[in-house]
Amino acid sequence: MRYLPSTMAGEQVLVIDDSPTILKVVQMVLAKAGYAVRVAGGGEEGVRAAREERPDLILLDFVMPKMNGYQVCRALAEEERLRDIPVVLMSAKGDQVGERFVKVMGIVDYITKPFSPDAITAVVDHIVAKYIRQGGEGGPRELVGLRAPTESEAEALDVPEPPPGFERDNTAPRVSEAERQRREVFDALREAVAVAMSGDLVADDVADQIRARLPDEVIELALRELGPRSDPTVVLEGDLGAVPIAHVLGLLQEQRQTGILSIRHEQGRVEVHFRNGKVDFAGAVGLGEEFILGRYLTSLESISRQDLDLFLSSRAQTARLIGDQLVKLSYITEADLRAALARQTVERIYEVLRWAGGRFTFRSTLDLGPLAEGASLGLSIDGILMEGLRRVDEWHLIEREVDDYETVYLRNEEAVKEVGRGQLTREELAVLELVTGKATVKDIVRQSRMSTFDVTKMLFRLKSTRLIRRRVAPVAV
Repeated sequence: MRYLPSTMAGEQVLVIDDSPTILKVVQMVLAKAGYAVRVAGGGEEGVRAAREERPDLILLDFVMPKMNGYQVCRALAEEERLRDIPVVLMSAKGDQVGERFVKVMGIVDYITKPFSPDAITAVVDHIVAKYIRQGGEGGPRELVGLRAPTESEAEALDVPEPPPGFERDNTAPRVSEAERQRREVFDALREAVAVAMSGDLVADDVADQIRARLPDEVIELALRELGPRSDPTVVLEGDLGAVPIAHVLGLLQEQRQTGILSIRHEQGRVEVHFRNGKVDFAGAVGLGEEFILGRYLTSLESISRQDLDLFLSSRAQTARLIGDQLVKLSYITEADLRAALARQTVERIYEVLRWAGGRFTFRSTLDLGPLAEGASLGLSIDGILMEGLRRVDEWHLIEREVDDYETVYLRNEEAVKEVGRGQLTREELAVLELVTGKATVKDIVRQSRMSTFDVTKMLFRLKSTRLIRRRVAPVAV
């Protein structure tokens, strides 16, 4: 359990979710809005936290291992001191789950994942005004009370119990005790560096803080791990296995940093250009065709595939960027280019959020390069993380079914005819047409000009509804 003090005197919000990164993002958003935020990484921890220090409001994830949202509500309802705490349910199936809980158990509201930073702040502000302060327009605050459902109501809710030993995949991989201790060391170092970056302490004070918090042998180990820095502009670096990149992105936004964050992984390299804590552009090397600018221009229907191919085949050798050339020749508008660059930047960051390993380096500099200067997108990390982390959770499910990009799928023509193509989305139809019994998943990604995430999500849906199946190689006899 961690506590983030608010800069303003605000109500205390307890956030209960088994995703560490979701906790971090919601914590940053609500703290920025003036609330005192505590977080708990699961149902049992959340109930303990509420007992230790009664919060004014609870944000509760619905699907969690060991103790789910339903069980947390029942535990709170059984204690007189806790049953009148307003509870807001967070669920990817908000409309289906939330209304039933509001009616049956006394949940005051629900919000559907993924939600934007503005949405979560608006919900919390509304609940605080209605149930905690005097109420809207100076009226009395409304009363709230959780209650345990009757046996028939509990059956109607149809909430499945988590199976024994069930553990949901998180963005943070399972680690050994030695690795956990190592990560704690780097978290302590990172926090000290963050204080230094904020300008609140001078270097000597930061060094004293580190010495006070860590044993000498641990400091020596960390220094060996980090190694000497030859570039004085490098102010933050580390291992993605120790510090999730979402935390780094959030820190740079929180500290309103300007510079270039380089993330290196075996799949490639992405450089995120920050200006005053906002993202101006994300460049990439080695990520593949799905992340090139042309795909986003065609997917946004700013230019046809044929016109783009014609332009590329006749393009003169020049140092001018492709996007700038397309604008100059009136193929696209400035607004088209900006929208495509924003989509490209966001999806490159989504890809980075999936990387469990690799290294990151942040270099503090005002020289962000011509691409970032030209784009100047000014994107908020909060919104990117909300959607990106939702995708990470989806990836865990999808990759269990679509786990090999060399797999070939066959269409189940009878099932397709029975369902009817009119019942499928445009994206599902586009992918279905590329399932030929010969094309691999990799081929479909390349031919569709869609992202790997979007293609595999469509394949996952089509496979789940039995409209396609894996092609099985014949057994040699």
